[in-house]
Amino acid sequence: QGSLQACRSLGELDVFSRAREVKVDPDKPLEGARLAALQARKTLLVPTPRLRTGLFNRIVPPPGANKEILRRCATSQGVRDYSLPVGLDGKAQVDLVVVGSVAVSEKGWRIGKGEGYADMEYAMMVSMGAVQEDTPVVTIVHDCQVLDIAEELLGDHDLTVDYILTPTRTIQTHCKRPKPQGIMWHKASSTLIQMLGRIPILKTLRWREKQAGKDVTLQDEHPALANTTRAALSNKKVMPENPQPRAAPGSAAVGQPHVESDAVNPRLEGSDTISTVYVGNLPGSLRVSELKSALRELQVVPVRLSWQGAQHRVFLDYRDQGAADRAVSSLQGLSLGGNTLRVELAKSHRNRG
Repeated sequence: QGSLQACRSLGELDVFSRAREVKVDPDKPLEGARLAALQARKTLLVPTPRLRTGLFNRIVPPPGANKEILRRCATSQGVRDYSLPVGLDGKAQVDLVVVGSVAVSEKGWRIGKGEGYADMEYAMMVSMGAVQEDTPVVTIVHDCQVLDIAEELLGDHDLTVDYILTPTRTIQTHCKRPKPQGIMWHKASSTLIQMLGRIPILKTLRWREKQAGKDVTLQDEHPALANTTRAALSNKKVMPENPQPRAAPGSAAVGQPHVESDAVNPRLEGSDTISTVYVGNLPGSLRVSELKSALRELQVVPVRLSWQGAQHRVFLDYRDQGAADRAVSSLQGLSLGGNTLRVELAKSHRNRG
């Protein structure tokens, strides 16, 4: 009841009235904030829980939705039923960010649940150009969660807030501490490294920033990173080098279709569990080895690769649906040789050589 009361105060803020696109966390206590955005006919973005299957969901209520349907759209089930995915190339322009907090100070310093997802989501929005330096951030909490917080508890990656809404108060913090300016790879914490190992879209973002010339070196090594590296090295054995004759240096990629199979499991042919991913819009100059390097970097190495360079496409076979879904999420929006790849699950492709 207290959270609903605090969420109603959101509509009284000028920054909310002016906003056209609002990002609200998927937590249950912020359901009222999501409903307020939908009732005000604003574009509502909700992060995918733990970013496991993508970045954001844009909530799209059905035409003529009444209050009851809008209430359903604001729930976690409604987010699944009435949404469209928004990736790194999505044309999002967020005017207001609403997050939850475990504790927050009147100075605008915030402590989350310790997993870093709100900070990560904001940093990713900076990288995709979805927020600006002056984009306001609101948190909605109970009065007892407004506390004094020591500044030394905050890091450079921690998100600060501009407004605090409680059931009884509206606090404008006038916070001067700068918000994160993107992901600080060079200050990688153990939390970030663990996220990198389990969030496909974060690996995609790192790859894209690396391709753009940004230094994405992880300075603080961690056992989780070492395990990731070992997994990538072992995957190289799964996708052997192209056994066909190499093209002369500087020449275009070989156009003839060919298949590279799992060297460990030659009986893979005909398996009913294989899921295939279609990748199109490949540049004509792209080599198989360059694509394989990208797949290893993103840790989405297939068990079999069917290259059709003349048609500017490739089919990637994975052992199960989950692996294929992770590949689609990681490769979505990836640019190679100046071309943005088209990536989707293939419906019926079974290349048997």
